[in-house]
Amino acid sequence: MDISDFEQLTPFEWRIPATGAMRVPVVIFADEALLRAMDDKVREQAANVATLPGIMDACYAMPDAHWGYGFPIGGVAAFDPEEGGVVSAGGVGFDISCGVRCLHTGVQTEAVKAIQERLANRLYHRIPAGVGSTGELRLLPQAMEAMLAGGARWAVGLGYGEVADLERIEEGGQMQGAEPARVSLHAKQRQQDEMGTLGSGNHYLEVQRVAEIYDEGIARVFGLTQDEVVVSIHCGSRGLGHQIGTEFLREMAVSAATHQIVLPDRELACAPIESEVGRHYLGAMRAAINCALANRQILTHLVREVFADVLPEARLSLLYDVSHNTCRVEKHQAGGRGRTVYVHRKGATRAFGPGHPDIPAALRDAGQPVFIGGSMGTSSYVLAGTERGMSLAYGSACHGAGRAMSRHEATRRWRGRDVVADLAAQGILIRSPSLRGVAEEAPGAYKDVGAVVDAADQAGLARKVAKLVPLICVKG
Repeated sequence: MDISDFEQLTPFEWRIPATGAMRVPVVIFADEALLRAMDDKVREQAANVATLPGIMDACYAMPDAHWGYGFPIGGVAAFDPEEGGVVSAGGVGFDISCGVRCLHTGVQTEAVKAIQERLANRLYHRIPAGVGSTGELRLLPQAMEAMLAGGARWAVGLGYGEVADLERIEEGGQMQGAEPARVSLHAKQRQQDEMGTLGSGNHYLEVQRVAEIYDEGIARVFGLTQDEVVVSIHCGSRGLGHQIGTEFLREMAVSAATHQIVLPDRELACAPIESEVGRHYLGAMRAAINCALANRQILTHLVREVFADVLPEARLSLLYDVSHNTCRVEKHQAGGRGRTVYVHRKGATRAFGPGHPDIPAALRDAGQPVFIGGSMGTSSYVLAGTERGMSLAYGSACHGAGRAMSRHEATRRWRGRDVVADLAAQGILIRSPSLRGVAEEAPGAYKDVGAVVDAADQAGLARKVAKLVPLICVKG
C-alpha cells in the first residue's frame, strides 16, 4: 500500500483525512511494515465505508485488515440512527457471529502429549468438519425457531453444557431482539443438519498449550497458567448466516435508491437502521448470532465428551466466548458526546475495557478476554480489552493474522500432505477431511500473527496476556 497520503498520528495509528464524498476520515492501526503490506483495496474499501450515512468519527481498520466484501475484513464502523445511520450486511459479513471460544482443561502439556495421537483422532471423528458437514442433531421447524431465539441458552436447556457456561458467553449466551420469522425458509433448511459442526475455511478446533505469559496479573484473573492446555473453537453460523447475508445484501442493494443512498460500491449495500429492511435484517442477524452461540455450545459439549473418555482428569470450564462478525447496539462516546450507536465489527473483536458492565463479574477488573487466532502452525493469543481502546475504536481489536494471499495462490505454493507432515515434525497434529483445505490454510498464507498482535498491543487496542501454541488442530 502507498502510504504517502496517510498522516501518522502515532507509530501505530495512521489517518486519511475525509475528502470528496467521505463524511469521516479513515484510521488504520498498524506499524509501518504492516501498513505497507496491506492490499490497496483496504484503503479503498475503508474510504467507501466512510461515505455511508450516519457514520460516526471514522472508519477504523485493525492491524490484520485485508480485502473483504464491501467492508474490509478487520473493519469497524459505528452508525447513529438519529443521524440517518445505516446497517450493512456487508459490514457484518457472511459468517455472522463467527467467533472464538476458549476452554480451560486444568491439565498440563505433558498429560496431553502422552495421549496426543489418540486425542487427535477422537476429536476428529467426533467433531464434524468440512464443506457440507452435518451433525447428529436434526432440527425440525419448532426446534429451529427455539434455537434461533434462544442461542446457547437453548442448547444448555437440552443438556449441551452447563448453566455456568452462560455467564462466560457474550450476551449471556442469548442475543436479545432475534426475530426467527425474518430468517428465510431456505436459510433454515441449510442449517437444519449443521448444528454442532465446524464448517470449512479458516474454522478450527485446536488443543493448545499456554507457551508464554505476558501479564501475570490478568492471566491470574483469566485462570491461565504456564504450560496449561486449553481448547479453542473457531466457527460461526454456518449456512444459515451465509444465506441471510446473501439475501439481505440483495434486498439492501435494491432498496438503496428508495432511501436516496448513493453506493460507491454495490457490495456496500445498506439500509437505514430505522427502515423496514434495516429492522428485518437486524432481527435476522440476531437470530444468526444465536445460531452461532448455540453451535459453539454444542461443539463444547462434544469436546467435553471426548476429553472425559480420553483424559478424564480434565475439567473443561469456559474462559470466554466472543464473536467477531456482528453489529451490536452499544453506548459510546461518539461524535463528541455519549450516543447509542450500531457498531459494525467485521473480522474485528469486541474488546471492552476494565469495569465495563457487559464483562462477567469475575473478569471485569481485568478487561474483556480477546482471542486472536493463528493458522495451524502459528501461535494464537489471549489479550484483554483496555480503557484506552474504548476511545480508539469503540472497544475493538483485531481477530486474527489476516490473509497475506488468496486461497488459490496458497494451493499453488503448498500441498496439503506436505503441510501436515511439516507440522507433525514440529509436534502439531493436523486432522482434516480436505488436504486442499489444509493447503489453502497453510501458515505461510497468513500475515505474521505476532506482528499483528504486537501492533494491537502497542496501539492500545488490547493488552497482550498469553501466547498459545497448537498441539492438535481439527480443520474444516
